[in-house]
Amino acid sequence: MLELSRRSQVAIGIVLVLLVAMTRGSHFSLVNLPSASWAVFFLAGVLLKPRWVFPLLFLQTTFMDIMSVGWINAGHHCMTVAYWMLLPAYGALWFGGRIYARWHREQLSSLLVLVPTMLTSALVCQLFSSGGFYFFSGRYETPNLVGMLERIVTYYPQYLSSMALYVGAATLIYITLHAQAARGIVQGNRA
Repeated sequence: MLELSRRSQVAIGIVLVLLVAMTRGSHFSLVNLPSASWAVFFLAGVLLKPRWVFPLLFLQTTFMDIMSVGWINAGHHCMTVAYWMLLPAYGALWFGGRIYARWHREQLSSLLVLVPTMLTSALVCQLFSSGGFYFFSGRYETPNLVGMLERIVTYYPQYLSSMALYVGAATLIYITLHAQAARGIVQGNRA
């Protein structure tokens, strides 16, 4: 199980909030990074203990989407009743992170658990978000299972690759910091 200090969790929380702010929508025209939203919800589930983090992040993403539609005129295509399917979608990512946090061990073999947990929670997220939009947005005349599967085949790899980029970077940072801390402990014991 991951055991991070309160101070580390606060720092990670700030970084995750800033990452969503910088990558969601087109709020920062100089920063053209893929959306980190999926990775942020997953990583918050893994790294941050307080349960109130999930609703806080969901409120942040919702606020940013509403501001984008109202102020930047991004259009109203996605703002339908289906938008609320993002709640269980992001919940699946956060819950997947929580599950992985319980299974995590300070060994490289934990990556063998991280990858399928991330893939599964991302697929469930895609089913809710893309499937929810397809069936409940009113944008498609006759939604059916084949049409939903086509959307998943089209969008899942794109969203998954963005998520994998950020989760992979976070994993490398974690491994590096953990290795440095372990070396510091060993060197401290030798002194």
